[in-house]
Amino acid sequence: MARLEETNIKNPIISVKDDDPTASERKRDHIELAFRSQIEQAALDGRFYYEPLLSAHPQKGSWPSFSFLGKKMKAPIWVSSMTGGTAMARTINHNLARACGDFGMGMGLGSCRALLSSDDTLEDFNVRHLIGEEHPLFANLGVAQIEQLIEAGQLDLVRVMIDKLQADGLIVHVNPMQEWLQPEGDRFQHPPIETISRLLEKADYPIVVKEVGQGMGLESLRALLQLPLAAVDFAANGGTNFAKLELLRSDPPKHQIYESLANVGHSAEEMMHLTNQLVTELGEDLACPEIIISGGVRTFLDGYFLIESVHLPAVYGQASAFLKHARADYDSLYQYVSAQIRGLELAKAYLKCKICKTK
Repeated sequence: MARLEETNIKNPIISVKDDDPTASERKRDHIELAFRSQIEQAALDGRFYYEPLLSAHPQKGSWPSFSFLGKKMKAPIWVSSMTGGTAMARTINHNLARACGDFGMGMGLGSCRALLSSDDTLEDFNVRHLIGEEHPLFANLGVAQIEQLIEAGQLDLVRVMIDKLQADGLIVHVNPMQEWLQPEGDRFQHPPIETISRLLEKADYPIVVKEVGQGMGLESLRALLQLPLAAVDFAANGGTNFAKLELLRSDPPKHQIYESLANVGHSAEEMMHLTNQLVTELGEDLACPEIIISGGVRTFLDGYFLIESVHLPAVYGQASAFLKHARADYDSLYQYVSAQIRGLELAKAYLKCKICKTK
């Protein structure tokens, strides 16, 4: 082997040029911010293995498209049901639907109850042309309205409403605590599981069942997962809690008496574990194939962890985070969603959940 000084190198390696004009400023920032960037051991996110060697930086749009609720999605994010029938509803819903169309997300509309009897607020919900035909869009009614329509023999009005909206199906929200605490609330005459079962016997459209911010326990999940639903939406405790919201609208004595009820419920992570338990227990009796995980999903890391850990195909839903940006100009919402999806792509490249899906 020739010694280095005897080697005839015709094309020596050219060193990388130091052409970074921000280097000095950046290094100064590093020094000044180093102490503020220290992370206590207890603050480490222990849900993931961080694998920095196994992937290149992800390309924009690298999250693979997939089928959910019979439609195409390009990102595993669901815009959870929010609003309708108010002055801002049209702007909010149209901005949200436009974002769903741009990024390939799914959307649940807010309560469409008013459309059962009038088209006055139809334009608040008329968003199919914005979200696009290929992405899932679901109408929304409370289980109390379904119960009333069944008793009145008017369940066909639901199909009429779905057709007006060009929706793919119906979300039924189950909200006994909210109705009990709401000054104008309805009273259920039958257990919601009976009403949902009766609806399934008549409906020719996909049905999703969700709670409204407190989640649900093992036996309610067990009952739902054995029905031929299109999906179950957790709507767990940790996000917008409509029982608490109604208490804030109540008189002070009622607020004081029932305040503790707002803290009853289940987190999205707890419901994920319960669902995994039931998938194993139910076996062939499992009839509901997909899950929307919502309630307290505050960041893309929360969403990524939950959808990668649950043992059924899943997307994650958010409401208040979208609502915050959807009330302003569309650019604010666009930037928020774009950053969240890029975060998901980065997580997929470098983070492996310690709780894995079953194959």
